[in-house]
Amino acid sequence: MTAIKASNLGARATATLLAGTILSGLVSPAGAQTAPQPAAAPAAPPQVAAPAVTRTIKSLRVEGSQRIEPETVLSYTRLRVGDSYTNETVDQAIKDLLSSDLLADVAIEGVESGNLVIRIRENPVINRVVFEGNKRLKQDKIDKEIKLRPRQIFTRTAVRADIARIVELYRRQGRFAARIEPKMVSLDQNRVDVIFEIHEGPKSKVRQINIIGNEVFSDKKLRAQMATKVASLSHLLSSNTSYDQDRLAYDQQKLRQFYLTEGYADFRVISAVAELTPDKKDFIITYVVEEGPRYKFGPVTVDSAIRDFDDKKLAEALPIKEGQWYNAKTVEDTIEQLSETAGLFGYAFADVRPDYQRNKDALTMSINFHIGEANRTYIERIDITGNRQTQDKVIRRELRVAEGDAFNTFLVKRSQDRINSLGYFQDKFEIERKEGSASDRIVLGANVEERPNGELTLSAGFSSLERFILQASIRQRNFRGMGQTVSISADYSSYSKSVELGFTEPYLFDSNIALGGTIFRRDYNSFNFLTNNTRNTTYRQVSTGFQLVAGLPLTEYWTLSGRYYLSKDDVTLDQAQFYTNGQCDPVKAGRFYCEQVGNRLTSLVGLSLIYDSLNSRLRPTRGQRVSLGVDVAGLGGNVRYVRGKVNADKYWGLGSGFVFSLSGEGGAIKSLDGSEVRIIDRFYLGEPQFRGFDIRGVGPRVQRYFYTGDAAAGTQLLNSNRNQFVDDALGGKAYYLTKAELELPLGSGAAELGLRPSIYIMAGSLFSIRRPTTNNFFIQAVDANGKLLVNKDGSPTLLQPPLNDAAGNPLYTVTTGAFQGQVTRCTVGFAANANDPCVGTSVNARALNPTAPFLEVFRGSTATPRISIGFGVNWNSPFGPLRIDVAKALLSQPGDDKKLVTFNVGTQF
Repeated sequence: MTAIKASNLGARATATLLAGTILSGLVSPAGAQTAPQPAAAPAAPPQVAAPAVTRTIKSLRVEGSQRIEPETVLSYTRLRVGDSYTNETVDQAIKDLLSSDLLADVAIEGVESGNLVIRIRENPVINRVVFEGNKRLKQDKIDKEIKLRPRQIFTRTAVRADIARIVELYRRQGRFAARIEPKMVSLDQNRVDVIFEIHEGPKSKVRQINIIGNEVFSDKKLRAQMATKVASLSHLLSSNTSYDQDRLAYDQQKLRQFYLTEGYADFRVISAVAELTPDKKDFIITYVVEEGPRYKFGPVTVDSAIRDFDDKKLAEALPIKEGQWYNAKTVEDTIEQLSETAGLFGYAFADVRPDYQRNKDALTMSINFHIGEANRTYIERIDITGNRQTQDKVIRRELRVAEGDAFNTFLVKRSQDRINSLGYFQDKFEIERKEGSASDRIVLGANVEERPNGELTLSAGFSSLERFILQASIRQRNFRGMGQTVSISADYSSYSKSVELGFTEPYLFDSNIALGGTIFRRDYNSFNFLTNNTRNTTYRQVSTGFQLVAGLPLTEYWTLSGRYYLSKDDVTLDQAQFYTNGQCDPVKAGRFYCEQVGNRLTSLVGLSLIYDSLNSRLRPTRGQRVSLGVDVAGLGGNVRYVRGKVNADKYWGLGSGFVFSLSGEGGAIKSLDGSEVRIIDRFYLGEPQFRGFDIRGVGPRVQRYFYTGDAAAGTQLLNSNRNQFVDDALGGKAYYLTKAELELPLGSGAAELGLRPSIYIMAGSLFSIRRPTTNNFFIQAVDANGKLLVNKDGSPTLLQPPLNDAAGNPLYTVTTGAFQGQVTRCTVGFAANANDPCVGTSVNARALNPTAPFLEVFRGSTATPRISIGFGVNWNSPFGPLRIDVAKALLSQPGDDKKLVTFNVGTQF
């Protein structure tokens, strides 16, 4: 019995295809040398093919089927009982059955007899699909792309297709060296496990970028315009060093944009080719460009079909001037400027089209801006959508246009900025413009996306100012969806504690008046620095009170704000540390601190005039804000002073995410009753406002230097080591501070993390207080003849002053006997009380004050500017706002405390 069999024809076909592919790769390229071909053999005489033998199918059956019905198998062939057949018919039936992807093996027997038997072996069922070696690509991402699934029929075609899909996934990640090896593990009941062994390989980097045809600009200059970067140490952290086909097309567009902004209007990229190196690890990208000549602007005119516009005046106001180098970006800006101008007059749909007239002989580009005829546009309606919690009126009261008004681009932009400043919605919110029911109608759409406005913060952190910080706060910035702000906060650190409750109503009784208030209690421990930079608590200030603030807009940009502040301040010093005989001791505390002790009530009223045109109060990129304020304390209470303060900020968006800002502030305070302004009411300057200097590190201060060494040996010296003297900041009655800062853009990933780096330069000073009374605590040593003793360096030998009691009587120290070391008024013997008789015969020594000799120096009260330069990063971290700064003080004054690196977590107050 003759049988025709096709076993693993699919595998053989695959092998044949692979062999064909390999052989085709061995064909020599055109132009290459080839070996001489042998002479052609003489043609054989033509042979006449034997006629095909025709037979009739007597019987037909299927054997080997398990899951597939025999009728289903036969349906894939043209074989039927009673039909005639040939060997070619049988071969075609085998091919048809194998192409069904249902069978692994097919054989047809009984060809000679006509009793055909189709023996089949079914393809197995997939038990499971396993991936091995996929570290860079998670399984869930692969599962979405492949077609093989458990309980499906296994076919080699499906496996090859899934391999191609997986390879494509890795290529999208830049891994062009990825290899996939499929394996099949046979199980019982004709089941198989399909295993994909994945060899991911390294990311294919861009090894080199070649540019051919550029003569005006260097390769380095052009590569800087591209998003794709060459893999090198300078781009170690960049994600753009891997090859990406979409990025290749983007870079071509970037090159064209660059040349068009430089005047090369005929520039074109002839070709861009990316070649994979033989090891599949790197790409070499080659651009062929044609720069063409450089053009200048020719005559620039405006042709307006709108009668309200004066074509000549419009052309004179354009940023483009004849004779300037051609710049496509300037043309785009001009079109936008003309559209905005038309919008100011109510023409929302003005059509501005530039008409280019290129003169290749004179190399000029003349442009006529044609403004098409348009109807004056009116606002048909304003649609507000997306606000699930925020009431419509909260949004509408920020709008500067209303339904029925004439359209005005300036007022629409201003409305957009005011809504952005609320901080309730997504970043970069924009008001959409749609055509209305008629040609002169427009519909404005405010499609907002609310962000969470309730904040619950429980955090712990570390600050270079206050060391460990514990903070808890609850704040709702859009309470009940009415734009109200409710807050409660509590803070605890080593040097400050506070509790504060606040409420603000931005539109009181739906009128354009803001009213807010806070109730607070603040416990602050001031400190200075002692030996080895350790901190020493000086005075303690406990403040309890409240503040009311009201704001009344005068115009769109001007606001008048008033406030009333009432606070009871209790300033104390540690009696064990700074008191002697129940009185504050200037020797221990400093006379300037002793004068501050006591309870005082501050009753203050203030007014501020504010101009604000910022496009956002949260993260401004353009506009300015100026505030002039004056406070008067003395409406009741026992504190009398007047204080003035000015703040100004200006922002410029430079494009590409760069934001430049200038800011300045200054203030002065003057007592109204002739007394010196209290330390707690003065201004202070340093970290965090003035970066590059320590906390309260700028301005007037008293520094206490101690004398060290052996007086008897004559080696006594004044110790001026920064970490071994007491430094007390006294504040100032006047100050100024200026800053120039450039915010740098980062990629989208860093922006999502809330990272905002910047570089800056700052200048400022704190000054103008009455010179305090300082202490020089020592006596000069003399010998038995009354001659002054000196140290080896010629300086006077200094000793502790003698000790007196509260009445000024001299005190003595018992040198021998049972009362040795006791202090008494007796020159001989000992008396426990002042009126007791002296008992004993010991001759006592004059008692000396236990405080070592010291010298106090007043420094820093000068208006001469201090200057620092540095860079910093703001980060909205999961545990609170974090700012890190590295700032170098370029110019300082004697007594200033400088600091290079600072970081702060949480809100400072």
